[in-house]
Amino acid sequence: MSERPLLDQTALVTGGASGIGRATALGLARAGARVAIADRNEAGGRDVCKSVVTAGGSAEFVALDLTDLESVRACADEALARLGAPHVLVNAAGWDRVEPFLEQDPAFMEELVRLNLVGPVQLTRLLVPAMIEAGRGKVVNVASDAGRVGSSGETVYASAKGGVIAFTKSLARETARHALCVNCVCPGPTDTPLFRTLPEKMQAALTRAIPFRRLADPEEIAAAILFFAGPGSDYVTGQVLSVSGGLTMAG
Repeated sequence: MSERPLLDQTALVTGGASGIGRATALGLARAGARVAIADRNEAGGRDVCKSVVTAGGSAEFVALDLTDLESVRACADEALARLGAPHVLVNAAGWDRVEPFLEQDPAFMEELVRLNLVGPVQLTRLLVPAMIEAGRGKVVNVASDAGRVGSSGETVYASAKGGVIAFTKSLARETARHALCVNCVCPGPTDTPLFRTLPEKMQAALTRAIPFRRLADPEEIAAAILFFAGPGSDYVTGQVLSVSGGLTMAG
């Protein structure tokens, strides 16, 4: 297989300014893709673009706030104008704050659902028609093992990510006849800026619970995303892959 299997292809990565999204954007660029990094963190997104260009790749920033439908529409319009129908769409953006369900404010719960489920669904709805018209495409959704098995202190987040898993499977069924592949990666605890906002005792407890006794590196999650984005998964759709160091092997 070619060392640059995505040469001359285009990819849009949400949440590409940091963490798993950043690692994915860099990996796609190394594989030859022209990458659009969509994020509400403009400074971080443009910094990733610079890293890609410095390494000899091609990347550009597109503003995106997944909680705002007008921003989602503007992102889709701009991406289609710049890139045309993307060969690869990676819905990697996500966020949470760990706290008991009964202590969460309703407005915050709504924001979590918009950011982690509704926004990605809306963006995908706006981009998939162009992918269908082009006759090809890969959609890779990043959910969470919290959405597969539940997670204390993350009830609404887990609900949204469970929705992403169901969305993946249903969309895969609807778009298979159009030669689209739609798959999902479910990370376990990963060494990202978001994880490092947790209390140190919680970080340590989560790490001890993993059979491998360590967190995932963002690049290890990106490797799974890149498999679904690349030609090696051309006959794979509707699948959910857990990348959790064995934490949820029985989930």
